[in-house]
Amino acid sequence: MAPATAVARAVDASKDITSLHYRVTGTLPSTGRLKAEASMSTDPAVMRMTMSAADYQGRDTRMEVRFVDEAFYATGSRLAVDKLKGRSWVGAAPGVWGRGTTENQSFRVLPDELLPSPLAQLTMVGAAKDARRIGTETVDGARTTHYKGTVRYDDMTTVTQRDQVYGLNAADPITMDLWVDDDGRTKQFRVRATHLDAATLTEAGSLDLTFTFLDIDRPVTVEAPPADDTRWLGDAREG
Repeated sequence: MAPATAVARAVDASKDITSLHYRVTGTLPSTGRLKAEASMSTDPAVMRMTMSAADYQGRDTRMEVRFVDEAFYATGSRLAVDKLKGRSWVGAAPGVWGRGTTENQSFRVLPDELLPSPLAQLTMVGAAKDARRIGTETVDGARTTHYKGTVRYDDMTTVTQRDQVYGLNAADPITMDLWVDDDGRTKQFRVRATHLDAATLTEAGSLDLTFTFLDIDRPVTVEAPPADDTRWLGDAREG
């Protein structure tokens, strides 16, 4: 099978995924080294994630976030003590994850690059004009075929693909690696690019993120934390 065909089929197979358990590792200018593990579902639209980062805005960070019932909740060392007011969690609305870049909202707790759905980010690799087969590798215990390609904004043909570039604050070109299992499904993908400062659009280091799919289409339950242990900051939609 031609590399471009294998890549296109793997991307297409991911469109029907309704829930995903995944891991993210890599480096961002805002966090230094990071590691996150998350579970998400599309119906209902929920997500929970634990994340650790070596240098998130100047300090070592460990935190957990949840998106459920159109609200956002967070706990961990990233949060200022005065914001918690003796509680373990903070909450606010609207909490939005996995939609378009301008819609996503975590109140500046999560890095912007982790707010898009990895299923949407994956679609970018379908725009690679130079997809090539690297070889076979084992990823998380699964045998996979490794593909690699270069993605450019002008080659992207869908709104979803182009929106991911803004979500990642990535400059052209983007280098992507894709690992496809024996069933033709995505097991892992990697995104590397020069990182742009969102305010000035000037180069600000580099991003290197690897997303590993650990499980798909299994039930995902995300619950709001106990109300008596959560400081509710309000709903921005209520003015």
